[in-house]
Amino acid sequence: MTSILAMLGRVWWCQIGDLSPWSWDIWTSHNSQHLMDPYSLSHLEHGFALWVIFHLLAGKKISQSSILIAIAAIEAVWEITENTPWMIQRYRETTISLDYFGDSILNSVSDYLMCVTGTLIAIASRHRFGIGLAVLVVALLEIASLVWIRDSLALNIIMLAFPIEAIRAWQSAGK
Repeated sequence: MTSILAMLGRVWWCQIGDLSPWSWDIWTSHNSQHLMDPYSLSHLEHGFALWVIFHLLAGKKISQSSILIAIAAIEAVWEITENTPWMIQRYRETTISLDYFGDSILNSVSDYLMCVTGTLIAIASRHRFGIGLAVLVVALLEIASLVWIRDSLALNIIMLAFPIEAIRAWQSAGK
């Protein structure tokens, strides 16, 4: 994944040169350039949500290690896809990410690890809590993201697939 991102011209760290490990303001050029940002929650959510989907579709037919490998592969492909020129332009045209110019490689690695962490937590808690905890975490992460940054995994999917101007206006009002 990192090799492909480097071939796509992604920088290793913040293009502006700020060495802070995190950036909490989604409205700056630092967004998606540091190890952690508000969208780290979304990538943690990816792990839980994908585990729920695999659990519902495959149940006990697939081992948890196979599910983890599949989710890790999906997230790696997503990190690459998210940083292609076409997808960067799509984000700029249809979402609130008007100044988005792609992730740094370290941010993509961190996003990938957040997804894997979410998956591992879902797998580890499945015997005690079943699918319920993972579904609850997805819902709580959605709510936290909506309250904090007026954006979330669900809104990103909606806005990338079928942009809705009312959503973009609501999100932009949070600037």
